[in-house]
Amino acid sequence: MQHISLLALPSCLTTSISLPLEILNAANELARIRNRKQAPLTIDIVGEKIGPIVTAGGLSVMSTATPATIRQTDLLILPSLWRNPMATIRQQQWLLPWLSRVADQGTIICAVGTSSFFLAEAELLKHKPATTHWYYFDAFEKRYPDVELKRQHLITQADSIFCAGSVNSIADLIVHLVADQYGQKIARQVEGQFSPEIRRAFGEHAFSQRDNSPHKDEIVVEAQEYLQQNYASPLRISGLADQLELSHRSFNRRFKKAAGITAADYLQNHRLHVARELLRTSNLSVSEIAAQCGYQDNSYFCLRFKIKMGQTPLSYRQSVRGKLFKIT
Repeated sequence: MQHISLLALPSCLTTSISLPLEILNAANELARIRNRKQAPLTIDIVGEKIGPIVTAGGLSVMSTATPATIRQTDLLILPSLWRNPMATIRQQQWLLPWLSRVADQGTIICAVGTSSFFLAEAELLKHKPATTHWYYFDAFEKRYPDVELKRQHLITQADSIFCAGSVNSIADLIVHLVADQYGQKIARQVEGQFSPEIRRAFGEHAFSQRDNSPHKDEIVVEAQEYLQQNYASPLRISGLADQLELSHRSFNRRFKKAAGITAADYLQNHRLHVARELLRTSNLSVSEIAAQCGYQDNSYFCLRFKIKMGQTPLSYRQSVRGKLFKIT
């Protein structure tokens, strides 16, 4: 993911361009510190014509490219539109053929807020999940009945096409893409710099088209449910395999094939997810949280948490709760 395109339109919200740009630049800089061979990002602000574009808030953004000058791009971000998006769509019809072209090239496309209307207008969301700004749910559903509008999800994924219902949600989505590109450690570092107190993991509020076709292995489903229900207890994966009447080797191979990760990693991820929520929302001590999440060794818990999140449990708690205050 080296070439990034950000669309700028006269009626767009500047933050829906600037925030993803800043997160991606921060991640790339961290990656280059770790690896000098990591190439810098190539970033283009795309408009109908090259030159200044005055956005909805009155800020001027300089367009550096047009669809005709971009042969191929790895990531395209469409900004949220101010007020009723249909007026902008009628004025910006030049955009639709380009969206179809980049989609055919396999470009990752992320639509923020009401820019999902552009994707639907270009027929890129037909029979696919999508979301948009909540205020325009009814209008979206009425105009595009063939699109599977997900009102309960702030992020949707249909192959390489993502929709985020708000600017906060695009931040969560970009952190997810950063993790895919640069790894979890850099993603957690970047997350810590961009309001961690409001961040939510991508999987917590995203709908993926893959959710419609989960794996069909009932044994693995049973194992996943067991791990979710018993994560706080001391567990041995080999004991779970015995319980399911499978050899340890066969169970691990079957679990990874169905779920994409080993059962041990699945358990570890779930425990750390619960720990993160307890650090954010409870006053339990770190050692109490470790015990409640199934860790008998507090030092080991702190080590695993730091590997996953890029900071210690105590540092994480301070960062996500640093803006809490009392009204007197």
